Amino acid sequence: MKQIILSVVLGVILVFPVKSVAQTNRTDVQHVMTIDVSKSAAKIQPTMYGIFFEDINFGADGGLYAELVKNRSFEFPQPFVGWVPFGNVKVMDENPCFAKNPHYVRITNDGSLTRAGLDNEGFKGIGLKKGEEYRFSFYARTAAVKPMRLSVEFVNSASENRLKQNVEISGNEWKKVTVILKSPFTDAHSRLRLVLTTPGTVDLDHISLFPVKTWKERENGLRADLAQALYDLNPGVFRFPGGCIVEGTTLETRYQWKNTVGPVENRPLNINRWNYTFPHKFFPDYYQSYGMGFFELFQLSEDIGAEPLPVLSCGLSCQYEKGEEVPLDQLQPYIQDALDLIEFANGPVTSVWGKVRAEMGHPEPFNLKMIGIGNEQWGKVYPERLEMFVEAIRTKYPDIKIVGSSGPSAGGDRFDYLWPEMKRIGVDLVDEHYYMEPDWFFKNAARYDNYDRKGPKVFAGEYASHDKKSGKANNFLSALSEAAFMTGLERNADVVHLATYAPLFAHVDAWQWNPDLIWFDNLRIMRTPNYYVQQMYGMNAGTNVLPLKMDGKPVAGQDNLYATAAWDDCTGEVIVKVVNSSDKAATVRIDFNGLKKQRLLSGTCTYLQSDNLKMTNVLGTETIIPRTRPIQVNAQSLDLELLPYYFGVYRLQVR
Repeated sequence: MKQIILSVVLGVILVFPVKSVAQTNRTDVQHVMTIDVSKSAAKIQPTMYGIFFEDINFGADGGLYAELVKNRSFEFPQPFVGWVPFGNVKVMDENPCFAKNPHYVRITNDGSLTRAGLDNEGFKGIGLKKGEEYRFSFYARTAAVKPMRLSVEFVNSASENRLKQNVEISGNEWKKVTVILKSPFTDAHSRLRLVLTTPGTVDLDHISLFPVKTWKERENGLRADLAQALYDLNPGVFRFPGGCIVEGTTLETRYQWKNTVGPVENRPLNINRWNYTFPHKFFPDYYQSYGMGFFELFQLSEDIGAEPLPVLSCGLSCQYEKGEEVPLDQLQPYIQDALDLIEFANGPVTSVWGKVRAEMGHPEPFNLKMIGIGNEQWGKVYPERLEMFVEAIRTKYPDIKIVGSSGPSAGGDRFDYLWPEMKRIGVDLVDEHYYMEPDWFFKNAARYDNYDRKGPKVFAGEYASHDKKSGKANNFLSALSEAAFMTGLERNADVVHLATYAPLFAHVDAWQWNPDLIWFDNLRIMRTPNYYVQQMYGMNAGTNVLPLKMDGKPVAGQDNLYATAAWDDCTGEVIVKVVNSSDKAATVRIDFNGLKKQRLLSGTCTYLQSDNLKMTNVLGTETIIPRTRPIQVNAQSLDLELLPYYFGVYRLQVR
């Protein structure tokens, strides 16, 4: 059902015949592939293709998290970052509204001609759409006897005040005020302005602006278009809250999940590990509000049908930075955090942390099955800490699968040291990372063909093809190389159980790292060719690998061809994925063995193709998108002419 819905939601899966990729009845085919439909080579895990989320490139605040106000609680080290105060405005912390976010502003209108108020810039502007409704809220108090009046204004990028709405404030106790505003214009770089128009003084805190139309219309919600794009990937696993962000630049600034749950107004600010990227990007205003915390991330996993995979600190800060280490005899609080997280996700409402989850609106468990400990650590310091986590988790929660790491690289001394250690410790999966050139991905399609079948399974936890010659653009070459490489992931599904491209999001006006799967500004999104490769795999994973060979070997780059096949128990279909990385067309016959009295019926081909390997999609124009056409099968074989630079997915009904 989800596959049918997808074509409607995206509006980009076009159905029409294309002569140049049609079947052929030629007898002089260049290659013959055989698929044995009667045998299952391996089970494909439902978690096979998924999503890696990290707050990098303004992926959370300013991105997926739909809050439009920057520094809404004035807790940045410089409390007016994001704000332009005018008139008599002071930051206070006496008798605060929230203990963990004690700062608030005091605005005084002294009755003179000088106006008093605040102007918020948002995240590289505030994106507003004409006719859309926005939920504006804040906490306020005033000692004034009569109600005070606050003018709430939307200011466009031409500095025109196009909306003014008065809100009354009364009472000397903190009280939440909420009003729905409708934007009279569309502008990606608007501002929010607040002006105290009545003489007197008011205190304001947690000043917030959300679209009413968030994902599933939740008040503390997610940006609907970005969340929909995740759903449309049909992900099997959702890893969060990231990689290096888990570790922190220091142990103090590591991601601590307990700070991200409970009332959103009382979640303490934390600096973002990605506030800078050497040598050229620096974002001193890049902090984490934790408005989208672990509860919201578990909830999103549930929404999109993916298994949650939270990753926690192992007691080591980022080793590329300060590399701080928690002494082994002081590691217990970190281990307890992991045990408490499992209780938060799965515990009954009568448990300490299960009660917290229930009070946040989810009494049912999230059914957590996996947890990651550590990110890209290396050396002896990692396994000796990981081993303590594994012992504690196995003792209390023996059914939880544990993910360890092979370090930051796809090979080398660190990698070679850690894999045997992961086997010795007995983790269930090992997280491998590789950010490499397209040529590496083409050449490594057979990477897992000879991996140990009895050891821990592989989680390809961070990977992306980096075409450095094009500035690491999300071009078709990078996407095609990933499609070729992923045939090897699927062919080795008995070894590879999880795979997630990284990073996920990037704001076009505020990014530190590229390439990225989805780019966006304050109003629009752009799905990259890489996104569509991930989607084509996620929507067509199948349930079992079928043996597919050419000249008696797996098809992993011979004559620039790559292929894998799967059976789908849910639909009764054979699914064939084929990549032609050559600049020349290829004629291929696929013979289906083991059908017995069954026969192949007509099906569909969904494909990506571009004669220009440097082609990219851009905001407002997605040129490289999947296209779908019907196909007919000739008896028990399928003759194909594969275009140059081509990735196709064939779904064939068997009856």
